[in-house]
Amino acid sequence: MADTRLIQGRYRLLDLIGRGGMGEVWRARDESLGRRVAVKCLKPLGARRDADFTRVLRERFRREARVAAALQHRGVTVVHDFGEHEGVLYLVMELLEGRNLSQLLEDHTPHPLPLDVVVDIGAQVAAALAHTHEQGIVHRDLKPANIMRLADGSVKICDFGIARLGHDIGFTSRLSGTGVAMGTPHYMSPEQIGGESVDRRSDLYSLGCVLYELATGEPPFAFDDVWAILVGHSDTAPRPPSEHRPDVPDHLDRVVLDLLAKDPGRRPQDAGDVAARLTEKLPTARPAVPRAWPGAAAPEAPLPAWTRGMTAGHKASVTTGARRPPPSDAAAGLSAIWSARAAGGVPAPVEQRAPIAAPELLAHLGSRHQAGLSLGRLGRWEEAGEVHRAVAAERAHLLGPAHPDTLASRCEIALSLSRTGRLADALREYTRVAEARERTLGPEHPDTLMARHETAYVLGRLGRHFEAHEVYRSVLAARERAMGPDHPDTLCCRHNLAYTLGRLGLLEDCLRLAEQTARDRARVLGAVHPDTLLTRYETAHALGRLGRWSEALDSYRAVAEGRARVLGALHPDTLAARYEVGIGLGRLGRITEALELYRALIEDRTRADGSEAPETLRARHGLGVNLGRLGRWAEALAQARDVAAARVRLLGPAHPDTLVSHREIAVALGWLGRWDEALDVYRSVADHRERVLGAGHPDTLSSRDDEAHCLEQLGRSQEAALVYRAVALLREQG
Repeated sequence: MADTRLIQGRYRLLDLIGRGGMGEVWRARDESLGRRVAVKCLKPLGARRDADFTRVLRERFRREARVAAALQHRGVTVVHDFGEHEGVLYLVMELLEGRNLSQLLEDHTPHPLPLDVVVDIGAQVAAALAHTHEQGIVHRDLKPANIMRLADGSVKICDFGIARLGHDIGFTSRLSGTGVAMGTPHYMSPEQIGGESVDRRSDLYSLGCVLYELATGEPPFAFDDVWAILVGHSDTAPRPPSEHRPDVPDHLDRVVLDLLAKDPGRRPQDAGDVAARLTEKLPTARPAVPRAWPGAAAPEAPLPAWTRGMTAGHKASVTTGARRPPPSDAAAGLSAIWSARAAGGVPAPVEQRAPIAAPELLAHLGSRHQAGLSLGRLGRWEEAGEVHRAVAAERAHLLGPAHPDTLASRCEIALSLSRTGRLADALREYTRVAEARERTLGPEHPDTLMARHETAYVLGRLGRHFEAHEVYRSVLAARERAMGPDHPDTLCCRHNLAYTLGRLGLLEDCLRLAEQTARDRARVLGAVHPDTLLTRYETAHALGRLGRWSEALDSYRAVAEGRARVLGALHPDTLAARYEVGIGLGRLGRITEALELYRALIEDRTRADGSEAPETLRARHGLGVNLGRLGRWAEALAQARDVAAARVRLLGPAHPDTLVSHREIAVALGWLGRWDEALDVYRSVADHRERVLGAGHPDTLSSRDDEAHCLEQLGRSQEAALVYRAVALLREQG
């Protein structure tokens, strides 16, 4: 392979970036797509391995590579491709221009990193781990050498899945005479050292070790002897970072020491919580903002916390006469494809040409973009949108409105609009971004297809399912051509298309596509990968709508069990699947089992979300429905009234869920023979639905039928006949 320097006739190796225990990393060019990539070539196995071991290893490599390729997060290195060439296993990844944290620490020796940089890196790594842990994936070898910091300040974790593979191959260093497989001792958790099973909390311990070293310049147990390091991790309490460095703030001390707890149960249980704890203090840990441009006035009133570190804008004259940096993938703040286009000597259209901008200014915009992403990760979408709007405006001025970085900011604006319920505005923004990317990057570029995929998603949320269906079909065809049928993005598009078919009422088509997509996701990602379970959930939903409740119940149960193993028993997705199990039991007449399930679910929902959270109230509603099915109408009425009162407070009197609860009150009153009271409630529900949904909406007509039935029970047949005729006429017109 080294002689030809060409892998699979596609990836041309250009120069060696690094060499380690598992193999080599090369800078390379993808001859098919004309982009620069990194290629990691694992060491050949050699003749000492038998055929069975080699076969198992290859399959394990494919599985781990698929896991890495499935991770879609800004903080995780993108895996483009993988395979085997002349007996050598290889991974093709995005080419990262920056320094890993080990190199960054060496650059700052003997001085430790600035504390604002430590906190920012820690928050980004924690956010990336939160995403991967949600997918059921644990890194197992988190260390400074596996974390890259790019020129714009963004951080990416590398080598997901590869640590376990190295253990299987035998490349990982071992303690002499112990037979215990080792990663890098300085960053290993006590349970890893003890040979116990590890989960996400082991990664959090390793993150604590990394943060400790970034803040102080050395890991928590900085000994030369390996056994001393292991004993330190297992038995010795670490010194607080502030004892090494007095300016370390209390909150950072506390976070690091919490992460380094010996008992996994005493550590933070979720990386997202760690990111939040770090980010909460980030504005106060950052240095002063860059000096304002001449003539800029100081703000007269305090600004929101998220504006710290931002400038008020830049005059066009600032860049006049500045020398444009040479085209390079390493240019701060410039996307690789834009730089590559310039490097190829192809002049960009006039509307795409970027004005001259200083690299440090672009890096500053990149940092503000990252701040917006952090706000989004914390669910602060309004603030995130304001940050991205400001950055997009400055990027448009400095780089041009069609520059990839400008469009990346606009994509985030669209996401924040979607998350805050402004769906029409989000659709408009995604559509514009998709059109601009198609002109700039081409119709089948992954970024173009991503924007079009998002337009389809928002169309679906707007109830425009036919339009969403058409966009998904087009994006799916393009992704299959450009990325292949098994690429995670292709599979995601197929899943969404199946979902849309179901919403269009094409249930048999939905079921066929969902079943096939679930099989493919299981093959590519694994049977209990969250995406696989999500598609199986959609399969169960289609089965239920087709009346095949026995099969639906089996599918929902399998999804609930898989999610409990991967995500945890109290994860919202696990609880949602358990709720659907209760629906299936009720539909099959297994009411006693349904009651037991709903009671347990109410306890878990209350513990996780609170007694009046919407999902807790849904479970309580399900309990009341099944009490009625057993004829326990007094209890059912009490439950329905409690839930309705809570929903009025939480959601409002006209919310669909509130009206469903009021209808359940009327049903219970009818079964108890209290038809006068039931009639008032039925009419109220019908009137609310007519005002909100319209007189001819199916739900409104169903409520009018309820009203007519109640009139019949009261002996008011003529009034009932008038209502029935009005409903029939509306149905004919509809």
